[in-house]
Amino acid sequence: MIQFKNLNLARGVKVLVQGATFQLHPGHKVGLTGANGAGKSSVFAMLRGELHPESGDLDIPPHWVIAHVAQETPALSEAAIEFVLDGDEELRNVELALQAAEQGHEGEKLGELHARLADIGGYSARARAAALLHGLGFSDTEMARPVSDFSGGWRVRLNLARALMCRSDLLLLDEPTNHLDLDAVIWLEDWLKDYRGTLLLISHDRDFLDAVVNHIAHIEQQRLTLYRGGYSDFERQRAEKLAQQQSMYERQQREVAHLQSYIDRFRAKATKARQAQSRIKALERMERISAAHVDSPFSFGFRPLLATPDPLLVLDEVDAGYQHQVVLGNIKLTIRPGERIGLLGRNGAGKSTLIKLLAAELDPMCGRRVEGKELKIGYFAQHQLEQLRPDESPLQHMLRLDPQTREQEHRNYLGGFDFRGDMATAACGAFSGGEKSRLALALLIWHQPNLLLLDEPTNHLDLEMRHALTMALQDYEGGMVLVSHDRALLRSTCDRFILVSDGKAEAFDGDIDDYKDWLAQHQAAGKAAEEKPVARNDRAQSKAERQARLAERRPLIKESEKLEADMASWQKEKMQMDEQLSDPAIYESADKSRLQDLLKLQAELAQRIEQAEERWLEIHELLEAIPVIN
Repeated sequence: MIQFKNLNLARGVKVLVQGATFQLHPGHKVGLTGANGAGKSSVFAMLRGELHPESGDLDIPPHWVIAHVAQETPALSEAAIEFVLDGDEELRNVELALQAAEQGHEGEKLGELHARLADIGGYSARARAAALLHGLGFSDTEMARPVSDFSGGWRVRLNLARALMCRSDLLLLDEPTNHLDLDAVIWLEDWLKDYRGTLLLISHDRDFLDAVVNHIAHIEQQRLTLYRGGYSDFERQRAEKLAQQQSMYERQQREVAHLQSYIDRFRAKATKARQAQSRIKALERMERISAAHVDSPFSFGFRPLLATPDPLLVLDEVDAGYQHQVVLGNIKLTIRPGERIGLLGRNGAGKSTLIKLLAAELDPMCGRRVEGKELKIGYFAQHQLEQLRPDESPLQHMLRLDPQTREQEHRNYLGGFDFRGDMATAACGAFSGGEKSRLALALLIWHQPNLLLLDEPTNHLDLEMRHALTMALQDYEGGMVLVSHDRALLRSTCDRFILVSDGKAEAFDGDIDDYKDWLAQHQAAGKAAEEKPVARNDRAQSKAERQARLAERRPLIKESEKLEADMASWQKEKMQMDEQLSDPAIYESADKSRLQDLLKLQAELAQRIEQAEERWLEIHELLEAIPVIN
């Protein structure tokens, strides 16, 4: 287990954690939460051995393998799937040792290494790596592409797949959903539920936390406290704790006031001086309870709209795409004031294409895009962050946007996005991703748009800011179209959904939970379509075609029968080998060469059987793809 024993952690002169004492048992899944700057990333660095406690102890079993997602990915020439396989270091070491043993003709060593390869699932490692990449949105062809071909967001996914590939005892994930779409988030959620090691997870996605973790470790006012349950359970427990603290504080304040009143009244009287002195000492000894507070640093809303045309925007039988390639066809969509639309669909289905079409960043290939009079679009996408001027401050951005408004009014507005004091005048080039996202949202909202187009607005935003944005969007009077992997935001702000799939954008009759079911059915149907051939009921098929099918099947059937016979023989031989190796006498014999020969042969037989089984399954998949025609 992991043990925190009266642990104090600091970074420079800043104290982050004081007196942390608790245990994390194997299999615990823990969400690490707290305000930005509270020390979450520093706790992760300490667990990785990059930081050390100021005092106290952190005990982690020395044999534990720790996996985490690397922050950077060099532009490597190796294939994506090979990069992911590198995440299993022992697998790669065994593979290298096998190559060396084969070159050196070390038969005994080969047997031991093949046995170890079987023990660690080495023969199925490539299939596991492919499954990870599929789940994170990579196609079969993309797996063979070099790492250098992928953009930054996709390299983050590769780093995540590599960390998941590691057979770890402790997995540290810092905002793993930031660069994922909703489909990949749902897949990762299911994968982490089945993870058998200990998980520590930093995330600002409350639905994701609720689904995955069974404990919350919360940093607040330099205290690291462990709560049992998911994030919703933590919020309830914390609210009860704060209410209790506030009650105790108020009761103590009444007691302090009563003591102080007595002291003030009788301090100067000789007959009461001794009692007054005893009350003064009681006040001095009293451990003061601080007032409970859970104030969010964010408080903003949308400014009143100047105009609200109805409808705001109409797409009439529009085709959209790139370079004569249609991505979405025959789109019919009307957006009216007050409508809150969420876009659902798998990665690459065309959600961003639709958003760009609505934002007029992409022209229709055919059909009509009709804007309402005085339409004012507020479009948030990740490239908005790149348009910020790194050498300018939030206040300079606001003054550039609206030079007519007084500076103090801009400062007050920026304060609602937690740009206060020096932060308002600091150059934004050094800001974190979350701070840049907040600034981009602040600039967008000041424009007073009557149609909001939001493409993943919560990337890098913490839980408090997400909550503030949710509250603001609920009060927004204009139209809104939202793409997000944050299900809590979608659920809280969207009145209806549009499903982007199979080249269409159509109304989805359901909610987020229904979409999860649709996704599972869609994936199952796609898999079934790949595995099963399309039925053909053409009775007039020619004799030549039937013979061609039989000719295709015959060698496969013959190979299958041979494999079955070989596997039966090898299984029998392996059973005899297992019986000999179960005899304790063989291990006590002075002749160790026989033991080594048996172990080598046992490993070789296990490998032959596994390879034969895989080939037998492949053959039968091929046979299913060649239907027998009567």
